[in-house]
Amino acid sequence: MRVGLFVGFCIMGLALSGCGLVAAPCRVGSAVLKIVPVVGPVAAAPTDACANVIDPTPTRS
Repeated sequence: MRVGLFVGFCIMGLALSGCGLVAAPCRVGSAVLKIVPVVGPVAAAPTDACANVIDPTPTRS
């Protein structure tokens, strides 16, 4: 029973490996940082890069 559960979780993890759901925390953090005037876009650049590595979808700036 435990082996089947472990295999099931591994398969689910592989299915979500490139998913936008996994990149959501990076994208939300980036959006919050972009609200800050002047330095927001510069501070959000690393989180944008993180999200694009996980899920390479084009984002609007």
